[in-house]
Amino acid sequence: MLVIFIMVGVLFYSAVSKTFFHPSLWTYEFAQFLMVGYFLVGGAYTLQIDSHVRMDLLYSRWKPRTRNGWDAVTTLVMISYLVMLLYGSLSSTYYAIEYGERSYSIWRPYMWPIKVIMVIGILLMLLQAIAQFFKDLAAARGKPLS
Repeated sequence: MLVIFIMVGVLFYSAVSKTFFHPSLWTYEFAQFLMVGYFLVGGAYTLQIDSHVRMDLLYSRWKPRTRNGWDAVTTLVMISYLVMLLYGSLSSTYYAIEYGERSYSIWRPYMWPIKVIMVIGILLMLLQAIAQFFKDLAAARGKPLS
C-alpha cells in the first residue's frame, strides 16, 4: 500500500522538474510501472480481505447460500480469465527476457522487470481466486470453511 506514496512522489517530482528545471523523461512511465504492480499485487490482497465492490441490484436480497453459489460461479469465470492472462503474460515475459525487450519511449527501460511483476501478481490473484472458489463452494453447500 505504500507504493502509492512512491508513485505520488514520482509524479510530484515530475511536476516540479517540468516547471522549474529540465523535464524528466522517465517519470510518467515509471509511475505507470508502479501502478501496474500496485494494481496486480493489490488485486490478490483485495480478494483475500473480500473488499471487491459488488453491484447490489439483487445480491443483497438473496439468501447467503444463494449468494455463495453465485460467487462460486463468478469466481470460476474469473479463474478462467486469470489462467488465460497468466498464459499470455508468461509468454510475453519469456519474450522480453530472451530478446531484451525495451520500451519504445525515450527512456527505453527493459520490460522484463515489470513483466515479471505482472506474472507474480496474476499468479497470486489466481491462487487467491482458487481458494475463494473453494470457500464459496463449501458455503453454498451449507458447510462453510471459515
